[in-house]
Amino acid sequence: MTDLIHAHTDGGTAHLSLNRPEALHALTLEMVHAMSSALVGWRDAEDVEAVIIDHAEGRGFCAGGDIAFLRNSALNDEGVSGRRFFHDEYQLNHLLFTYPKPVIAFMDGITMGGGVGISQPARFRVATENTRFAMPETGIGLFPDVGGGWYLARLPGRLGQFLALTGARLDGAECLWAGLATHYLPADRLAEAKARIAQHPDRTEGILAELAGTPPDARIAGNSDKIARHFASDRYEDILASLEADDSEWAAKELATLRTKSPQTCKVALRQLATSAGLDDFADNMAMEYRIASRVLTRPDFAEGVRAVIVDKSNDPVWSPATPEGVTDELLDAIFAPLPDDEEWAPLSGQPPC
Repeated sequence: MTDLIHAHTDGGTAHLSLNRPEALHALTLEMVHAMSSALVGWRDAEDVEAVIIDHAEGRGFCAGGDIAFLRNSALNDEGVSGRRFFHDEYQLNHLLFTYPKPVIAFMDGITMGGGVGISQPARFRVATENTRFAMPETGIGLFPDVGGGWYLARLPGRLGQFLALTGARLDGAECLWAGLATHYLPADRLAEAKARIAQHPDRTEGILAELAGTPPDARIAGNSDKIARHFASDRYEDILASLEADDSEWAAKELATLRTKSPQTCKVALRQLATSAGLDDFADNMAMEYRIASRVLTRPDFAEGVRAVIVDKSNDPVWSPATPEGVTDELLDAIFAPLPDDEEWAPLSGQPPC
């Protein structure tokens, strides 16, 4: 077990704490394997009734995946190691989604990308005043993966499409309003909640309800009608045109945001969510997302987006294709196409790789 994951049991509860504070607990492949191994071990353990996932210290729950590692793979090994990361991370996401025991995720802090992937499958998802939830992948030429297609497609009123395209951040109250969180607790009550759940895992729901606080108003609720109207289409050009035709300050702001995003990623995300909405098996969603990831990883926008936003911090990505019109249906078909049979994603069977 890596030092980057603290895994232990307390009472009737198992506990996974992410411990990479210098990177806001962003997931490495080693962390993914450690979490999967622990979860498989606890799955049939009679003395474990529930699993808590949180972070050990610092201000982030989990800021995402190991983006530097993925970019290095795209540039230096034709995406081989990056595809392995996605493959095994998606197995962890699926393991959590299908886990037979209650999982409680404490989203206290930054919860983005890979952090969404390990919190949204949980039966109980606890937000606080510190929660900052986002799927910001369109800004770096990736796409809202780790099950994002499944979760975002099932949010009300086109909110999922709005979040996928803009990368907008939600606070804890907004997460509760949207259904991305099941409970809202003040951060200073989390220690008590975890201690009580550890001793009485069968009372988890009641404990969280007893300690829940009253959240502030969800600001995004005031824009829900505008989001539903302007983001109604699954055609990216229609969304841009709708915003362009609205002379409000809100529409201008969202349009300006979209102009900074990868056109390829935005079109991929819209097709991803539309496809996922018609699926009834989470495994099928993850197989689709792995196909997308395998292709997008080595296309120009990902390495360029990470360079501009994360490495150089110049925020001047040169996207390819540069316009929505340049992202053809043929390109999207190629990104979503099945992989060779021996390269397709499959759920974890047995112990995860070390």
